[in-house]
Amino acid sequence: MKLSVGIVGLPNVGKSTLFNALLKKQVADVAPYPFCTIEPNTGIVPVPDPRLEKLAAIVKTEKIVPAVVEFVDIAGLVKGAAQGEGLGNQFLAHIREVSLIVEVVRFFEDKQIPRTGKTPADDIAVIENELLLADLQTLEKQKPPRPGGSDEEKIFWRAVEKLRQGLDQGQPAREVDLTPEERQASRRLFLLTAKPVIYVANLSEDQLKERERLLAGFHWQPVLPLSARVEAELGAFSEEERQEYLQDLGFETSGLDRLVALAYQRLNLISFLTAGQKEVRAWTIRQGTTAVAAAGTIHSDFAKKFIRADVVDYPIFVELGGWEKARAAGKVRSEGKEYQMRNGDVVEFKVGQ
Repeated sequence: MKLSVGIVGLPNVGKSTLFNALLKKQVADVAPYPFCTIEPNTGIVPVPDPRLEKLAAIVKTEKIVPAVVEFVDIAGLVKGAAQGEGLGNQFLAHIREVSLIVEVVRFFEDKQIPRTGKTPADDIAVIENELLLADLQTLEKQKPPRPGGSDEEKIFWRAVEKLRQGLDQGQPAREVDLTPEERQASRRLFLLTAKPVIYVANLSEDQLKERERLLAGFHWQPVLPLSARVEAELGAFSEEERQEYLQDLGFETSGLDRLVALAYQRLNLISFLTAGQKEVRAWTIRQGTTAVAAAGTIHSDFAKKFIRADVVDYPIFVELGGWEKARAAGKVRSEGKEYQMRNGDVVEFKVGQ
């Protein structure tokens, strides 16, 4: 499953600096003026997962394939984007294609880098208002069902009416009270404000040490405090230096690790693991995915010819030292099609010919 995360914000809030830091290389043109990022820059970033190295040592393979996150650096929005101002609809179209929005909010001060909004609240208000206006335009284009229309059409129209009322009152689509059937029907609208959001508070290094005080009045959640500039600098450090620096700032892990973990949480994602001599690999699925559907993420034939899933909890697999010893100890469970996968399951799928 591809996890696509769009990094958005007003011009000069540090989006491209964060993007470059996440990728550990300069792939976006960073400059202190609006619209330096005209086309979205995309990069595939591996998900840090220390479990994979431990599994590889046990099964004696050198090939490790982590789960990945696709980050998209989307050029800065401006007031009036929904009416085509700035680079307008190009930005909105790029946002529409991602699974999750990371909204970068500027807290740092730098007189050499002009800022669009006066406060973090101003930054958020401009962006969210533009997304609301774009969604309202989408809703206005919808037409009521014809007389005698299907039940599906009626459910869809009820969703449209509820969403229009909510958005008119400044409520994003993800917070509008819809029934499960209406929520499902509304997905075909691809509304921008229906997407989950993470707010990244882009702080200076000094502000990081005061982050609790600075974010005490920040009402938008979930919020992730980090410094894009610090994250960029971490790429040049040794692992020991990096850990020492992070601990001095009061963090155990980098901004990338924390951002990926929060993205997984917001999208209700987990990873199951496969461990063989050919490779060790993490596979991304949604919480509640059945064993047969998880098998299908590896290969469609695995789902069609599914027999069972042999499953071991990751800690037990590591403690006992692999498949053979786990089977000898009776710790391998045989699960059927409807078994719901859990984060960290180490799995071998048994399939027919």
